[in-house]
Amino acid sequence: MQLTTERLVLRPWHEKDAPYLFVYAGDPAVGPAAGWPPHRSVEESLDVIRHVLSGAQCYAICEKGNGTPIGAIELKCGANTGLTEREDECELGYWLGKPFWGRGYVPEAAEELIRYAFEALGMTAIWCCSFEGNRKSQSVQKKLGFRYHHSCGEVPVPLLNETRAGRIAILTKAQWRRSRAPAL
Repeated sequence: MQLTTERLVLRPWHEKDAPYLFVYAGDPAVGPAAGWPPHRSVEESLDVIRHVLSGAQCYAICEKGNGTPIGAIELKCGANTGLTEREDECELGYWLGKPFWGRGYVPEAAEELIRYAFEALGMTAIWCCSFEGNRKSQSVQKKLGFRYHHSCGEVPVPLLNETRAGRIAILTKAQWRRSRAPAL
């Protein structure tokens, strides 16, 4: 399945995307902020496509007319998230290659995926986690209407062999509907 926005296409990842993934996921400014180490090879990126970016609701973020992945966005549902046990709630995760920061691509992609989650998948709430200090992610969450829910003191970050403080936010379907209602 594929979703589109004004400037973007959200589509499943393909094995042929590994060299593009490596370019952006190999940047030390990208992965560690989200809890994973920079990729060290195209082969590692291929393995990530096969085993991490292969979820049912995981999408490559591509600029329209290009088709080249510049980031990823995903709804983690069911057993794939540790933020909720409810089947009608999910978790939103995302990252974007550094050359594309500041263009509003993540909020644009997330708005479409949130719409899809609430309207097509029947979700009643979407959770989003960021590590303390990740102001870019927290800014995206605020733009999207997420509200701070709670903090976690010691969140395991196994891929980096550390623990960090986490910040959990939530967007309910009711909040999302109110934010989309026309002003009177």
